[in-house]
Amino acid sequence: MSNPKMDAKKRYSAGVLKYAQMGYWEPDYTPKDTDVIALFRITPQDGVDAIEAAAAVAGESSTATWTVVWTDRLTACDKYRAKAYRVDPVPNASGEYFAYIAYDLDLFEPGSIANLTASIIGNVFGFKPLKALRLEDMRLPVAYVKTFQGPATGIVVERERLNVYGRPLLGATVKPKLGLSGRNYGRVVYEALKGGLDFTKDDENINSQPFMHWRDRFLYCMEAVNRASAATGEVKGTYLNVTAGTMEQMYERANFAKDLGSVIVMIDLVIGYTAIQSMAKWARDNDMILHLHRAGHSTYTRQRSHGVSFRVIAKWMRLAGVDHLHAGTVVGKLEGDPATTKGYYDIFREERNPMALENGIFFDQDWASLNKMMPVASGGIHAGQMHQLLTYLGEDVVLQFGGGTIGHPHGIQAGATANRVALEAMVFARNAGRDIWNEGEDILRDAAKTCTPLQQALDTWKDVSFNYASTDAPDFAPTSEVSM
Repeated sequence: MSNPKMDAKKRYSAGVLKYAQMGYWEPDYTPKDTDVIALFRITPQDGVDAIEAAAAVAGESSTATWTVVWTDRLTACDKYRAKAYRVDPVPNASGEYFAYIAYDLDLFEPGSIANLTASIIGNVFGFKPLKALRLEDMRLPVAYVKTFQGPATGIVVERERLNVYGRPLLGATVKPKLGLSGRNYGRVVYEALKGGLDFTKDDENINSQPFMHWRDRFLYCMEAVNRASAATGEVKGTYLNVTAGTMEQMYERANFAKDLGSVIVMIDLVIGYTAIQSMAKWARDNDMILHLHRAGHSTYTRQRSHGVSFRVIAKWMRLAGVDHLHAGTVVGKLEGDPATTKGYYDIFREERNPMALENGIFFDQDWASLNKMMPVASGGIHAGQMHQLLTYLGEDVVLQFGGGTIGHPHGIQAGATANRVALEAMVFARNAGRDIWNEGEDILRDAAKTCTPLQQALDTWKDVSFNYASTDAPDFAPTSEVSM
């Protein structure tokens, strides 16, 4: 569909025009290398043209309002209008369309996730002509990427600080996540770390409650970390959640964690983008690893037709500067299609992401030397899945076995030992050239012959799986045939 230029007098006459007529649809536009590009999945209301819907999204996320305003002519309006330039039907989804929209770089404040999100998702998601709207992916130009700090520590330096190479890191979330006293909480941390884990972790909603003040938790946890390190000769850590009601409280807690010798602190996604960037800057300045729990994300990332894809959240958080982010397990209890999850992990760990529609990645993305993020896999995983986890997720990942450690029939330390032995046996087999995907169960059984805790773990959880259809699989799949 062409878009002939409207006569200037008609274009700026008082009244209402279609968004496409106002210049927000330009099918002949070629995006510049410096443009920010957003891909939206749009579901127009019945009777609303898909191109007009795309133009409306472009307009309402940049310079437009519902009626013509003459003050546009006081600006370089042709430059500042976002431009919908391509609309494609979504495969196998009647009534849904992919809309490609380009934004001039000057529309965005450098180094601000808050400004980026206020522009791209700030106003359009409640727009009445749309039944649903989802931000599927973004192309962030190098010129924009370089205005951000990126991960405070990065994977390479994190491994150097922990002195752990050649295998995934192991962790566990303390359970129950609410109700333990500080002393008992510290006991869980000590047992898990002494048994062989690298990390333990506060959960998203453990902050400073009547049953355990944050300062007590930090003191008991760091005592546990230090004792476990002394007992094992390994560097250990525990994610101390510094999430609080104000930035002043968060800085106070983070500084106390640093003073106690912690190597890592934790925040929740729900604190907001500006707070996340502020804590990332603090972490860079104080040589701390920053873990981000993605608390609340599924309220807007899980449904395919409306919200924001987690791959977009992953890109924003790499810019914002966190070191760790939960990214799915594939085999655990939480949402995670294998192909989609691979796309997430690639965004975390690669220097450049080529377009990979089969993994939900719609654009080439160059990360311009920003540090890499460490993905965290947690939620319903256990030692019996070790071959699947290593195959799906690779080596640069934190595998967090919460219930799969603390729920062990012979106690927390035994659960940790079972996970460590299972991991090292699987890594050894992989390095020896064995097919761990097909031989994984045999490898675990052989390792369990000389490790009673592992045998007990395999017996306890041998029948546990979470096999449900994914709600967020890619729209495209590889085919051996040439598309015509």
